Amino acid sequence: MSLPSPKTLHADISTARLLLSALALVLIWGSAFTMVGVGVRYISPIWLVAGRLVFGAMLVTTYAYLRGHRFPKLSDVRWRWYGLLGITGTVLPFFLLSVGQLTINSGITAIIVGGMPLITIILAHFFTDERLTVMKFIGFTIGFFGIFVLFLPDELSLGLISDWKAQVLILLAACSYAVTTVFAKRVPKTPASLGAAMMLICGASVSVIFALGSGIPDAAPPMIGFLMIIGLGLGSSGLANILYLWVIDKSGPTMLARINYFTPVASVIFGVTLLSEPFTWKIVASFLIVITGVMISRIGQNRR
Repeated sequence: MSLPSPKTLHADISTARLLLSALALVLIWGSAFTMVGVGVRYISPIWLVAGRLVFGAMLVTTYAYLRGHRFPKLSDVRWRWYGLLGITGTVLPFFLLSVGQLTINSGITAIIVGGMPLITIILAHFFTDERLTVMKFIGFTIGFFGIFVLFLPDELSLGLISDWKAQVLILLAACSYAVTTVFAKRVPKTPASLGAAMMLICGASVSVIFALGSGIPDAAPPMIGFLMIIGLGLGSSGLANILYLWVIDKSGPTMLARINYFTPVASVIFGVTLLSEPFTWKIVASFLIVITGVMISRIGQNRR
């Protein structure tokens, strides 16, 4: 039996690294909702946001510097752009998610946020050159119905669930992510890791100001609270950004689209197994409907 050529071996190693990175992203993003659900039990939402962004900014800034990038002058217009993205892409959605998860479990949160690409489709039609096609509209309609299922009681009466307001906050967080995606298309050209660092620094600065304005806690949170801050900061806000940029560079956006399909699944599994969250028919039905809508909306995109 002949040994594989160096070229084939290198390709196999690169593929393995890509798959491992994709798996890591699924686990990090999926567990983030679970960690937020635990963190808000011990820390106020705004301090949880501030803590995770500070740790995330430190890690990504270090990574950007190791890549040889340096920050532009404060007068550079890119700081204003990334300041805006820091608010719409980190501070606002992180805060809305934290408040919503005071009463909403992590699995439902992940499914609602998973509908973000559908919201982006509508916003992109009005604010970019990406037109709304028939398939995109059908996908949006189907996916939005999947999210609506989560607002219905288990017995499918005409009323709404008691904590529907919290789910609206989660939906608004998804809208904020979608707005960030649209805004990001207009940002002046910047190395990805440097842009991510600038965005996190701006987000961390704003969140710390608001956290201090809300008042300093009377007592330090228990160790589990600190662990959630560190885990969210170094994980979903830090390491995930680095892996995200690497995967995009090596495989393009298609791989990321596929990863997003599995993130809600991981979140539901973490929530059910670690937090004993309920696993209901609505979670399954909503997830399948939302994913179907997202997949339909992407028909034809790869060809273009």
